[in-house]
Amino acid sequence: MKVRALQYFSDEYLAQSKKLSTGEIIEFLEAFRELQAAPGASKAISVKIPESLLKAFRNKCSLHGVKYQTQIKTLMQKWVEHGD
Repeated sequence: MKVRALQYFSDEYLAQSKKLSTGEIIEFLEAFRELQAAPGASKAISVKIPESLLKAFRNKCSLHGVKYQTQIKTLMQKWVEHGD
């Protein structure tokens, strides 16, 4: 038997979700579908991050033997799937 994760939503999240327009809901669902359908497709972006934060993050990733950009993507994926 395959075990599936169960998603819980906070009252605040549900209240915020009810405020979305039909277009915003469609946009979210389409982005989520694309995320699931093409996990290998990537897009280069530019983000400003404080140097001290980036240095600390890269050092921690290095200590754990993880590439820092891979860790950023992992954190983003976890937040999209499970975050509030």
